[in-house]
Amino acid sequence: MVQKRFWLDKVKRGWQRHSVLWLSGVRCVGKTSLCKSLTGTEYFDCELPRVRRMIEDPQSFLDDLRGRTIVLDEIHRLNNPSEILKIAADHYPDIKVLATGSSTLGASAKFRDTLTGRKSELWLTPMISSDLVDFKQEVLNHRFLRGGLPPFFLARDVPEQDFHEWMEAYWAKDIQELFRLERRSSFLKFLELLMVSSGGIFEATRFARPCEVSRSTISNYLAVLDATYVMHVVRPFSSNRPTEIIAAPKVYAFDTGFMCYYRGWHKLRRDDFGILWEHFVLNELQAQTQSRRVAYWRDKRGHEVDFILANRKSPPVAIECKWSASEFDAVNIRAFRRQYPNGNNFVVSHDVERPFSHAYDGVKVKFVGLADLIKAIL
Repeated sequence: MVQKRFWLDKVKRGWQRHSVLWLSGVRCVGKTSLCKSLTGTEYFDCELPRVRRMIEDPQSFLDDLRGRTIVLDEIHRLNNPSEILKIAADHYPDIKVLATGSSTLGASAKFRDTLTGRKSELWLTPMISSDLVDFKQEVLNHRFLRGGLPPFFLARDVPEQDFHEWMEAYWAKDIQELFRLERRSSFLKFLELLMVSSGGIFEATRFARPCEVSRSTISNYLAVLDATYVMHVVRPFSSNRPTEIIAAPKVYAFDTGFMCYYRGWHKLRRDDFGILWEHFVLNELQAQTQSRRVAYWRDKRGHEVDFILANRKSPPVAIECKWSASEFDAVNIRAFRRQYPNGNNFVVSHDVERPFSHAYDGVKVKFVGLADLIKAIL
């Protein structure tokens, strides 16, 4: 079994903060494999009826496990999944609990308590750079086309049927069990259209007619996709200047493999790598920071910066994603810095082995590889 070192370290750090750790991520992303790679744990699969019967009395169940480390996989299959986690956090601090699910803890009404202040959280994303090293397969072309779900990534051929079956299981198990949405065909049509347009600016009205639902239903569908990590809503960065786009988000697919599948890409052309690299960089940023607080910037003249990292304590960081550093044009970052003069500017490219800087009309831009970008922003 492959030891995913980055994620194992994240698990250990999570347990240092709280005895209960919530591990989330899409199906097949590797939650169960990560759990089983932990040493000295007792594993309970909540999909099994006998395990659910064992946990019907949470106090008795936990009494028998004092001082141990346990995994409660697919915990959302329980009738009241947050109950046992709350009891464990409040009354059994000597038991380390790792619970897994497909969505954020508060996404579904099935979780009656989000355990605020009682748990650590870890979001397992599709494979990142360090995972490629662990799997001894560092060819980005392969990662882009197959995607970052380990079973798909490791398949001998492009697993086209598996993409279809994953989507069917996502609807039947994740969506129906957690959200009980209706109109399967409309929901899956919407998801397919989002995959095809991934990375573009989202306008709900564009999808209402082809999906045969209302604009408000489309917005609800997007919220569900966002909560289950299947689509990422990247909102515009703005200080409400009249020249800026302040409302329209961009929406990114969770995985490059699904994006390629729905676009019908069986072999990648040179022009395809730019958008796939942008998705890969976003995935890395989210995994490393464990945050979805990544924005983009666009003004009404069409200038756009791929990603903006901002917080209240420091100036905004501008990040442009270019497959090759030679493709960079400084016009967009210069436009951004006319509005926000302070902050670091990065161009992240796959072909930059050693960081270097260049000034464009007084705007300093640093060219980095992905690893050096992560070191700079963390």
